[in-house]
Order: sequence, then C-alpha cells, then structure tokens
Amino acid sequence: MNMEQILEFDKIKEWWLGLALTDGAKEEIRKTMPCLSESELLVRQRETGEARQMLEKGGNPPLVSLAGIRDYLMAAEKGDCLSPAQLEETGISLVAVMRLRQYLERCKQFEIPLAYYAENLDALEDVKEMIQLQIRSGQVDDGASRLLKSLRSEIGRVREQMQEKADAVMRANKACMSDSFSTVRNGHICIPVKKEYKFKISGSVIDKSATGSTLFIEPAAVAKYAEELQILQIDEENEERRILYTLTAMLAEQAETMRQNMKVMEKLDYIFSKGKLSMEYDGTAPEINTDRKIRFKDARHPLMDKTVCVPLQFELGNEKDGNIIRGIVITGPNTGGKTVAIKTVALNCMMAQCGLHVAAKEACVCMNSNFLCDIGDGQNLSENLSTFSAHITNVLDILRKVNADSLVIMDELGSGTDPTEGMGIAIAILKELKKSGALFLVTTHYPEVKQYAEQEENIVNARMTFDRESLRPLYQMIIGEAGESCALYIAKQLGMPAAMLRTAAEAAYGRKQCESRHAAGGSGNSRREQEAGVPEHGGTEAGKDLCEERRGTKKHEIPEMTESEEEETVLRKESVPKIKKCRKENRKQEAAGKFRLGDSVMIYPDRKIGIVCRPADDRGVLQVQMPDKKIWINHKRVKLYIKAEELYPEDYDFSILFDTVENRKLRHRMEKGHIEGGEITVVE
Repeated sequence: MNMEQILEFDKIKEWWLGLALTDGAKEEIRKTMPCLSESELLVRQRETGEARQMLEKGGNPPLVSLAGIRDYLMAAEKGDCLSPAQLEETGISLVAVMRLRQYLERCKQFEIPLAYYAENLDALEDVKEMIQLQIRSGQVDDGASRLLKSLRSEIGRVREQMQEKADAVMRANKACMSDSFSTVRNGHICIPVKKEYKFKISGSVIDKSATGSTLFIEPAAVAKYAEELQILQIDEENEERRILYTLTAMLAEQAETMRQNMKVMEKLDYIFSKGKLSMEYDGTAPEINTDRKIRFKDARHPLMDKTVCVPLQFELGNEKDGNIIRGIVITGPNTGGKTVAIKTVALNCMMAQCGLHVAAKEACVCMNSNFLCDIGDGQNLSENLSTFSAHITNVLDILRKVNADSLVIMDELGSGTDPTEGMGIAIAILKELKKSGALFLVTTHYPEVKQYAEQEENIVNARMTFDRESLRPLYQMIIGEAGESCALYIAKQLGMPAAMLRTAAEAAYGRKQCESRHAAGGSGNSRREQEAGVPEHGGTEAGKDLCEERRGTKKHEIPEMTESEEEETVLRKESVPKIKKCRKENRKQEAAGKFRLGDSVMIYPDRKIGIVCRPADDRGVLQVQMPDKKIWINHKRVKLYIKAEELYPEDYDFSILFDTVENRKLRHRMEKGHIEGGEITVVE
C-alpha cells in the first residue's frame, strides 16, 4: 500500500477526477504528486485560488470533452478525408473554444490573472463558420455549394418521375399486385407482383418475398430513368467528397493552432477542477513555507462530513520554551480520534503540496521532501509477516528514507508485541526520528513513551480529550499535555541496528541490568546467552525461554552481535529528492527585470510580435503593444525577441509609439510652459 492509499489521497483524486471533463486534465490529475519546487507550488496554489474566484464570480466555464479531436487532426494531416460527423464534432469543439474565450474575456473585469488565458485561445472563426455552413446533422448540407444543391434537386426530380411511373403501372395492373404501394429493393423502385402474373409486367425481377409468392419487379418505364439517376448520384458523391476534402484540408492547415487550443482548454480544465474541488469541501488557500512549520486552525478530514467532524487545532515546528517542537506524541483512549487526527494533518499537508486547498479555516503548511507513514497492521500472509514484523519492516524502511525535510506519522508506535519491549523499541524509534530532524506525529499507549516525550527537547506530548462521565471520546487534541515476547529478536532478524536494539533493551529493562550482563563477560557464546531472548534454533528454545520468563526464573538479556554483524545492519539511508526553495527577494525581481520598455517580444502560443510598453509588475504581468491593441499578459507567456537597445537610440522617446498624438502635443505644450493643468488621458 503506497502513501496515497494510506492517507486516502487516492480517494481525493477520485473525487477530483469526477470534476474534470477532458482526458488531458484527468491524466494530469492522475499524475499529480507533491511538488518539491517552492516557486512551482506557489504558482499551483495561485491558480487554484484564481480558479475558485472565477467560479464564484463568473460561474462554471463552458468546458467540454475533446475526446477524439486529436485523432481527427492526425488523420487530416495524413491526407485522409474526414467524415461529415467527424467534421461536425470538430466544429463543435471550435464553438467551445469561442465560448470559453468569451467567458474568460468577461472575467477580465474581475482582474483575475487566470482570465488572460483568453489571449492563448484562437476560435478559428473562418474554419468554424465554414463547417457550420456546410455540415449539418452529420451530413453535407444542400447549401454547401451551388452544384450540390442543383444535383440534389435533379435527383429529387428524377426520383419523383420514377415514383410516378411505378404508381401508374400499379394502377393499370391492380389485379396483379399483392400490395397497394411500391417499395425500394436494392436501390431500385419496385412494385409487388403476384408470382403468377410476373410475365404480364414488363420489367426486371429485383427481389422476392420470403415465401416466394410475391416478386418485386422494377418496371421498364421506371428503369429507363435509373441510368440518369445513377449518373446524378455519382456526381453528387463526387461533389460531397470535394467539399469534405476541402474542409479537411482547412483543418490540416490549422492543426497546430487547434492542438494549442486543446492544450489550453485541458490546462484550464485541470485548474478549474482544483477550484471546483475546493468549493466542494470548502477549502482554504494555505500559506506555504520552507521553515518547517505546520499550523492548522479548525482543520478537518476532507472526506468526513463537515457537520459532524470536530475541528482540529494543530501546531508543529513552533518554538516553545526556547525549543523548536519537531515531534508530537499523542495519547488517548481507543476510538478517541488519534489516527484520524494524524491522518488529517498529513493528508492536508499532501493536498497543499499538490497545489490543492486544505480543509481548514486557516493553514500554514511547510514543504516536505517525502511523506512517511506507518498506519495499520500491515499483515502479509503471502510473505508470512505478522503484525509486529510488518510494523518493524515498515519502520526500518521509514528510517532509511527520513531526512530533515520529511513528515512522518506513525500509529500505535511499538505495538503488536510485549508491552515492555515494544515500549523500548518505540523510544528507540523516537530517538532516531529526533536525530533525523524530521517533523513527526506518533500515537502510543505506552506511559514510558509519554514520560520520554516530556523529558526530551524538541518533542511534546498531546492528548485526545475524553469525557469521564459519559465515557465517550471528544475528538479534540490538546497539545502540551500527556494524557512477554521476542520483539528484540524479531527486530534484529529484520535488520534493526545493534545500537537501536541496545537502546530498546535499556529502555525496557533498565540500564543497570544490561550493564551487569556485560560485566559478567557475556560474549554471546554461553549457554545462558543462547537461551536469553534470542534462541539459536527456533521455536523450542523460544518456548522454553518464555516459560522461564513467566515463572520469573530468567533475566532479560540484550541480543548479542559481533562487530561484523553490527556493520552489516547499520541502516543505509536512501536518497530522497530535495526541496527547491526560491528566494523571496528574487521572485519579484525575476519578473521585474526580465523585460524593458521598448523590447520587442513574441507572445505565445500565437507567436505574435509586440512591443513592451509597461514592464512587469510584482505579479509578473506586463503590458504589450500589439498592432491593434494593448494587452496585459503574464511574463511567462512572453519571450524576448529583440532588445530595445538594438531597435532604438539611447534617448528615444517611446511616447511616439505608445501615446496618442493629442497627448504628445499636450505634454509638449506643458513642458514649454504654454499651458498649465492639462489633463493627459492614459490609454490602456
């Protein structure tokens, strides 16, 4: 089971997938992982927030599924002829592009940067109108061309004549007919003639009834029109194919623009799906930091009913009494909400790092290089792992991967074995987690672990509240208050280092007993050492030891290891991706210093050339003079084409380019002192 399943982020994704419409957006949702780049994460969060604003102010965007359009474009580029139905579907997608652009243009009034995606959409009005005029109801329309209209009119006239001739033959030979109306068989207009009268009707037998009693004959008077009809139908088909090939060729020429439209629509679908998801669980934009601080006010599990979920107040990474709290040990009654609490924290942190809003009133979330979890018994019958074995295996895997940027949650730390030894192992694990510098949340029932947390720096106790009168849990966390087996042998067999084993044994049985054992010269080779806690030959000796322990005739001893064994069992750290932090002071400078007044730039994806008339602001939005208008656009969609110093002299007056003649004249007169108090109109 992976981390997404443990934390139930897979269920969040399923919910999220249901809010997306395009295949591209759904695929992007499936691939979404916690982001390790601070700058990228900030962009993702800003997009989610802007999408929600637009949904609340402008309503749902007119997005549609674009399934199959890419295949049609590929076929068009290969020279294949698209069918009328395929062309009509493509035309509908262009209508959707036009409506989406109109929606974004309307939303510009709210001054939301996301609305400027409209500049990246091209509805291809000419292509759209041509398809709408020539294709209707999955067929080439009569009005697609004058020739087609004329041919279809002629075909209709000839068919009417053929029908009239057939009706006339039937009226003249009523006694020979088995029915009162003609029919079409194999593309021929036929009359139903009784078998015995077949020689009385001049014509060709085209078909017969199932019983053979009726023959369907094409009268000779009708047949003489058949050749004319066939020629007309061939001409009609040729004209239809010409029209279809012309429309297909138009699409092939604009294939790249259409693909760009689809990319933008899929991107917007992905962004708006985040906004829709935030609205559904009433999410909040979290504050992102790299200072290893987590704070939630009124947090809840997003999959739980908001009306019954008790809000969680949580803080980690804060300073208390001069110590930075990096670990919390949570205790409380069974079913008291300990597991839900730690999953709520970890799930919301993972969601935030994926660019989603969190289920909380307020939130400050740090970036984590990885999320490490040990929740559930993890039994694996196929691998013959017990609950405790699975627990230790998972813990060791966590300790190999943990670093200072990790977030670790562990449920029922040290459980599944003898309480004394389990407690020792729990403390050994906590020491390793503390040493790593990671943020961690653990739940436990061991009082010794609570005592350890109370005495250690950087670790604090927390308890889940309990109503003593009603004997019912209250599901509230209070931070700052505490509320015989072969465990060591199993841990050794699973690879736990000797140092951790000694720490566990000392914590479980006391340092004096462990030291006295070493002073007695225990080398691990005596009979007593072989019988103590770690038998050499399996079940028989272990059972004997257990009986001795329960009778009180046997002392606990630490599993011995040679120096070579100790070296082999040292935990080897696994490499973990690092968080890419961005410098706060450089974020604004990056955009502000990227372009200068007068720079010639290329606008993507349209690849249109413009001139910078206002450099980028602290949001990274700059103004560009296009041939017919001025536009505001994000600096990430702009690329430098030619520097201003290569185009203009050093002291060039850019007002010639960007200002009106009236403003220039007025400014000149004001500078000369000819007039005072003139009002210059700024053209946006």
